Amino acid sequence: MTESEQQAAYEDTLRYRMKRELRKRMRSLRSAHPATALAARSLRIVDRIVSLEAWSTARTVALFMSMPDEVQLGELIRIAREDGRRVALPVVTDAPALVFRAPFDGGMEHGMVTSAFGIAEPSEDAPTVGYEDIDLVVVPALAIDPRGHRIGYGAGYYDHTLPLASRAVRVGVVFEFQLIVETPARTADVPVHWIVTDTRTMRAEP
Repeated sequence: MTESEQQAAYEDTLRYRMKRELRKRMRSLRSAHPATALAARSLRIVDRIVSLEAWSTARTVALFMSMPDEVQLGELIRIAREDGRRVALPVVTDAPALVFRAPFDGGMEHGMVTSAFGIAEPSEDAPTVGYEDIDLVVVPALAIDPRGHRIGYGAGYYDHTLPLASRAVRVGVVFEFQLIVETPARTADVPVHWIVTDTRTMRAEP
């Protein structure tokens, strides 16, 4: 291994350790907030998302089913359905990238099942949505910086998925206290285009 390769490997190790520590800190910080407070903050985030021009022109939107202490997107899913948008929700498979399915296509409600991570996801009978059909994708995070680089949960699903949905406008959502000055980003990390918190909407500045 060359000296430059050794340096790169060392820097990657440092970033990995920093990310691991930030994940722990952000999980603890988020869980310290009452559910009612997070619900109120989530509604403000939803209001900001629907105000985006990219939302107004999107026909197919990829959203996610929230864990209890995440940004709650139930109201956004309701609004999308009411507006006649196609809602795609993620499914974890053995592949590195997420699969998206549309549980509400044609006015039908296909079943939901609980994933190995304890999160609701569309059952196999729900139609699959092609990555190329997604106009806007809302991305969860534990932390995010003004460049649009995010810290996820460590599995890398969205970093593998977002390049496949190359047409989609990427919107990262976090509570304001999860917005940090800089994340220890690696070359494989895929930034979002917009950052939406409960107090501001920001265009990412790489």
